[in-house]
Amino acid sequence: MYCANFVPSLNICSSCQAALRKHDKVPHLTWIEEKVCAVYCLTAHVTRLFQSSDPAQPKAYHGNMCAHEMNVVSTASVLPRTPADINGLLSVVFVGPGKFNPNVLGTVFRVRRSKIWGFLVWLKHHNRLYSTIRLDSTIALMYPEDDLLPGLRNVPWICCSR
Repeated sequence: MYCANFVPSLNICSSCQAALRKHDKVPHLTWIEEKVCAVYCLTAHVTRLFQSSDPAQPKAYHGNMCAHEMNVVSTASVLPRTPADINGLLSVVFVGPGKFNPNVLGTVFRVRRSKIWGFLVWLKHHNRLYSTIRLDSTIALMYPEDDLLPGLRNVPWICCSR
């Protein structure tokens, strides 16, 4: 049905609005936030982190991540996925002296509850793959407003010294 008086509107946060003005494109979610919102889980991620050898920057890390294709591990009927679901698909290899402290990771494994929930609500209304997916706000509350993925400290950290 066509409605001549319909005026579309979009509510976005100030940081997204600033990104749209600056870059003229939709701001990105972190890769981990996308994983939380995915209907189909097709990859496992292995991250390898190296500690900086510069004594002036002992908490600086660099590295790489690879995603390994797999058979469909699970198809979600409820979203977001729980932190435990996401952690089950992660492996982290830390190369450096001493014990690794996940608190210094910065934004590598960052999740933002409002971004996750907002994206899922948008997908529910605009993507037919999400139209039958049940959104569970109690699962969304398992995520911090802006911090590391919950349970990340329990992911198997393989530590190797250089």
